Formats: sequence, structure tokens, C-alpha cells
Amino acid sequence: MNNEATKGIKSLRQGALPSEMRRALIEARKKRGWSQRDLASRLGIGQRHISGIESGKIVPRYDTLLEIVRTIDRDLIMVPRTLIPLVQSLVHDHLKDEPGEGEERSLYATHHDEGNSQEPRDEV
Repeated sequence: MNNEATKGIKSLRQGALPSEMRRALIEARKKRGWSQRDLASRLGIGQRHISGIESGKIVPRYDTLLEIVRTIDRDLIMVPRTLIPLVQSLVHDHLKDEPGEGEERSLYATHHDEGNSQEPRDEV
């Protein structure tokens, strides 16, 4: 595409996974008592790659992210945006008895929110 055609179009490429997703990956890994090296060996990748993903320095390919998520007994799904509050509520209710997992967090936090100490807001 020429410059005129792309003018004003915001790039969709992420600089890192959203901080909330990275935090959820770390918590799920630690909940299993796994080190980064343990998770990496289960996936057949290097520990430095897991470290880079968790720190936000590496944006994994979709297949790598899906494999990580499924290895820690989670999954990625597409949900209509109108149903996000309902899905968040169901997950919250399911996890509320598990220590540290039932707290509310924004599903779509951006990397700009990482240093923000304000209470996360749900996006609808």
C-alpha cells in the first residue's frame, strides 16, 4: 500500500501481550508450581523465550501462545464483545474460591495501563 492509502491507519501489531494476560500466564504457571524452565521444557522451547513472553519483550506467535495457554490448562476463545461482561462474571464466579484468581481485572488492559495504579475498568 502507498503512504496515502495507509495514512491515519493505526497499526494493529502489539508491542507486547497485554499486561493482564501476561500476569494471568505467570499466575497459572506458578499455581502449578512450575518454573519458567519447567514450562519451557513441556513446550519444547527455551526458558529465555518464556521469560521474554512473560516480561513483554517477546510477542509470541498465535500457535505458541495457544500451546502455552493450553499447557497451563486454559484456552483462548473468541467471544462476542456484548457477552464479555457475562463471560467475565462466569469466570469470576468459577474462580472466586481459588486464592488470587477471583479478583476482578480488565480483560483488555493495554500496555499503557501497566504503570497505572488506578483501579482497572471493565470495557464494554
